[in-house]
Amino acid sequence: MTKIDTSSPENVLPTPSHTVGPFYGYALPFRGGEEIAPLGHPDTVTVHGYVRDGEGNPLPDAFVELWGADPDGNVSTTDGSIRRDPASGDYLGRNGVEFTGWGRMQTDADGHWYARTLRPGARGDSAPYLSACVFARGLLVHLFTRIYLPGDDAALAADPLLSRVGERRGTLIATEEGNRTYRFDIRLQGEDETVFLEYR
Repeated sequence: MTKIDTSSPENVLPTPSHTVGPFYGYALPFRGGEEIAPLGHPDTVTVHGYVRDGEGNPLPDAFVELWGADPDGNVSTTDGSIRRDPASGDYLGRNGVEFTGWGRMQTDADGHWYARTLRPGARGDSAPYLSACVFARGLLVHLFTRIYLPGDDAALAADPLLSRVGERRGTLIATEEGNRTYRFDIRLQGEDETVFLEYR
């Protein structure tokens, strides 16, 4: 064991800075995290995209967490996203029936992520949106953003947050690809950086 003389400031080595990743990959993933909608639900939509760094490179070890209201705009209080066997602690998976509104997915080798969920309903003055939290290497704290789904131009135009971000509002609105599928890329820095939110 090496001992360091700490009696003098010039002998003290700085500790390495901590980031939110990529070490979370050992504990946070769980099977079925991307399957938020109940099995076979007719109103299921797919939201997918890529997490990219400031140079546009995909991040293969990022995490995206989503929360969303149900189609009526209600936030679920149902338990069950990560069910465990009470005796063994083993992961049992979702029950496939209740809508919890929450999911967690890891990007693949190409930086791609996807989730199957229900299209959220409007809450208050806001247009319908999914809340997203991004974990990625190099970040000192996780990042929060919103994913607005297109389809109601009047609601999007009246949304208080979208009104405040001006020309950057496009970084918060997914692109419709047809067949109930929407694309939303998350850019951590640089050109077309996604608008991130700070909660106080």
